[in-house]
Amino acid sequence: MSVRNFRITPDLMLRAYQAGLFPMAESRHGAHLYWLDPEQRGILPLEGFHLPRRLRRTVLSGRFTVTADRDFAAVIAGCAAPLPSRGDTWINAEIERLFLALHRQGHAHSLETWEEGRLVGGLYGVSFGAAFFGESMFSVARDASKVALVHLVARLRQGGYRLLDTQFVTSHLAGFGAIELPREVYKQRLAEAVSARARWLPDLPPAIWREEVEALAACSRASTLGKCA
Repeated sequence: MSVRNFRITPDLMLRAYQAGLFPMAESRHGAHLYWLDPEQRGILPLEGFHLPRRLRRTVLSGRFTVTADRDFAAVIAGCAAPLPSRGDTWINAEIERLFLALHRQGHAHSLETWEEGRLVGGLYGVSFGAAFFGESMFSVARDASKVALVHLVARLRQGGYRLLDTQFVTSHLAGFGAIELPREVYKQRLAEAVSARARWLPDLPPAIWREEVEALAACSRASTLGKCA
């Protein structure tokens, strides 16, 4: 379901996310935003994240440096930029303005992936209570956005988050263990998450980071999605 909306503020955005809605534009240059409330909602279970063996080697290799909230504006711009693999995007100027405002308020966060000092990927989303609403990711180097996603999951697990919303389930996200929930089931999970408390962690100590990566890898090897501690 979609509803056209001509006047959106950052506070309205937060209330909408708490109710299970999220905004999208028709296109990069579209003038209007729409509220979406899909019948099937995508989530990525934090206890069942699938970390492929090759990606584990990459995230531990030191090839990329990952930061949090260092350059939110650049990440959302990277997500909005058209790429040959995806064409036009749903992030217009109004979306950028609203999310930059949410970032300044401390409700929107980004992870940046750097290679030799150059921003090559990242992701961003909204945080409220113990829920994180993933919005978009981009990559101009192989595995850059995937590495950012692993860092996000590790931070959310360590910070006590209960829900990682992906909006929809793509084949890309399904490979990491993403699943669909019926709207009403999702909203029950959402209500529990937004009423709980969690901490956004800009940094993880190296030892804790490695423990998280190994725990996710162990879960994947055992094929126990949904049961990984």
